[in-house]
Amino acid sequence: MIKSPSSHGMARRLAAQAALEEAAQPVAAPSAQCEGSGQSQATLQVLIESRAIWCAIGGAVIGLAVGFFAFAGDRPPLAGEESIQVYGSVVGGITAALAFLLGFSLNTRLANIWLGERPRIRQVMDTVALLVVHASIAVMVSLGLFRVFQQAFIGLTVDHIAGSVLLAIVGGISGYFAFNSGARINAFTLSTLLAMFMVSGVLVSMIFAENPFWWHVMFSELGTGAAGLTSFWTFNTTLVVSGTIITTLTAFITRDLEVWSEYITTKRAAKMEQRQEGQRRSDGHLPWWARLRAAWSRHVSRPRIGMIRAVMIGMGISLAGVGLVPISLHHDVHVLFTGVFGLSFLVLLLGIPYLLPGFPRTFYLISYLSAASVIFAVALWKPIGYYNLTSLELIGAAVLFSWMVVFIRNIAALVAQLRGPQP
Repeated sequence: MIKSPSSHGMARRLAAQAALEEAAQPVAAPSAQCEGSGQSQATLQVLIESRAIWCAIGGAVIGLAVGFFAFAGDRPPLAGEESIQVYGSVVGGITAALAFLLGFSLNTRLANIWLGERPRIRQVMDTVALLVVHASIAVMVSLGLFRVFQQAFIGLTVDHIAGSVLLAIVGGISGYFAFNSGARINAFTLSTLLAMFMVSGVLVSMIFAENPFWWHVMFSELGTGAAGLTSFWTFNTTLVVSGTIITTLTAFITRDLEVWSEYITTKRAAKMEQRQEGQRRSDGHLPWWARLRAAWSRHVSRPRIGMIRAVMIGMGISLAGVGLVPISLHHDVHVLFTGVFGLSFLVLLLGIPYLLPGFPRTFYLISYLSAASVIFAVALWKPIGYYNLTSLELIGAAVLFSWMVVFIRNIAALVAQLRGPQP
């Protein structure tokens, strides 16, 4: 597809204007810039939507072309060998990958410009990881849906025209949603993608595991050679890519936290200065106890975004390490990476009031309850022996993703509150 120069230039101007308006004063005087920024963002969203439709059309054309070529003279089944399921997964993966690249490129160049200002190696790693996530989700959804429909309509086959149309539908849907995801990606959508990708990857590993009793040991058993080649590569690749995505998610989270931190730090400093005015001596100096109290107050009330970033990056690296070093390759190193991941998560849960003073108190409560749940789950494994390690890992994963969603939603709510009402 060839875009007109005027339309492309308009998109660049609107996107750049919206990004500059957001970056210039993210929290100061929100009412003064609300109307202009809202109009720019709204127009930009319309342009993104129009390009998503073009990606859907392009994906549908790819699906039609593959179908007419692959199914010529045949009546393919919905699932199985040489089926719509197989070709649909290929079409879905390719169109999702291409559409995501187009959407994410638009995002990094025009909307979230800060994504394109990071070190080149980080940009490449994040782009590749996100591309794998989007393509894999499209592949696994296609495989699963056509498998279900084939079970519902046993023995059904279709002619090459209907098969091509089904592939066109797969390509169109994959292209549309992948472009939208890449162009509008943020912390919340990224966490949702991470959860979908990890669940899908682990489920595929379970299905293809050659040892049906892997769950008698632990999830890491899926990443060993005994589980089969497909399960081995799927499970370990899922962990490595998920670890990379966590580091990408950290960049989104800490950027929003820095906006909130700047505002709350400035507000607290103004209140402290106002209070100190009444404590000054006749010579204009503060007494020693007032200076000590002010220093302590600044230390306690200062958000520690850098520590949040370090802990979450540590979680991402350790999760990737779990996949890079399967337990069958080196037991001790694998266990070390697993322990670092769990310990980092517990530090985040227990230390959140110290790391982020000023957050809603209900979030502190949910963090402590999550930590207590993890500790109790560990106790049920050892020394109580109520269940095995697989059950503990399931509970830990559920607590992790539940807490992460609540964390991101709280950050988004605080930042939205600072920026004021939108039209």
